[in-house]
Amino acid sequence: MTDPQADIQPEADASGAADASGAADARADEAAGFRLAFVPGVTPGKWARIWEQRLSEVRLELVALPVREAERALTQRTADAGLVRLPVDRDVLSAIPLYTEATVVVVPKDHLFAAAEELTLADLADELVLHPRDDTLGWDTPPGQSPVFDRPETTADAIQLVAAGVGVLIVPQSLARLHHRKDLTYRTLADAPQSQVALAWPQEHTTDLVEEFIGIVRGRTVNSSRGRARSETPQASGAARQGKGQGKGKQARSGRSAQGGGGNAGGGTGGRRSGGASRGRSGSGSSGTARSPRRGRR
Repeated sequence: MTDPQADIQPEADASGAADASGAADARADEAAGFRLAFVPGVTPGKWARIWEQRLSEVRLELVALPVREAERALTQRTADAGLVRLPVDRDVLSAIPLYTEATVVVVPKDHLFAAAEELTLADLADELVLHPRDDTLGWDTPPGQSPVFDRPETTADAIQLVAAGVGVLIVPQSLARLHHRKDLTYRTLADAPQSQVALAWPQEHTTDLVEEFIGIVRGRTVNSSRGRARSETPQASGAARQGKGQGKGKQARSGRSAQGGGGNAGGGTGGRRSGGASRGRSGSGSSGTARSPRRGRR
């Protein structure tokens, strides 16, 4: 005969080792904190406040990065996740689109366009349109007239040129607000391309903390089945999984022990395999109260 313990022990050991490894990884993630990159114009404040309420034990580090550096930070895993502008490399990064921004044109307050409520690309045909190197709209060829000088390096540089009366600038509305000046204004550009903001993270590094932040930006409640309870930390989650695995091992060993006891142990697996004699009429399967099969048939 084979030892019943020999069947369950390797499985229990493997399960316990896997759960222990998962708990160790969760503790390491928690100790390192969570680094969230974000690009200009994106405001992570409301999501950071929810994080603090739900996971106050895990440090959230907000990292402001230029558009061109945010994707690099994710691919090199110097940030755990990022609020970025699409497109990104989907072969390397996972991304969840969050919202799409209106596009506006920034002009001096005394410009003719300031009198309009909304403009179109055709309205810019005779305007000098600046195209900074960190442009987020992905133009192949911007509308209007191209300047004869080099492109501005950044949106901030282009704003300075607009304030000096040199051209106009097309940007997502959040960037126009970010670079607000008293001498400038902006108007909606109805038919221009739009910028889409997304949460992105490395495909091969979808950690528990990444899942937590996904739940936050998607508006899941603290008791959602896809998130942890507020008091549960990654460490506690791993410990719960480990305890669950140990409980299964104990239950299986208890059942084997009951079988070895000749079926008198009651509701265990062994009791059922012994021909049902332990059930009797009571249905409880407890030893000492079960009637014999012959009396039960009467």
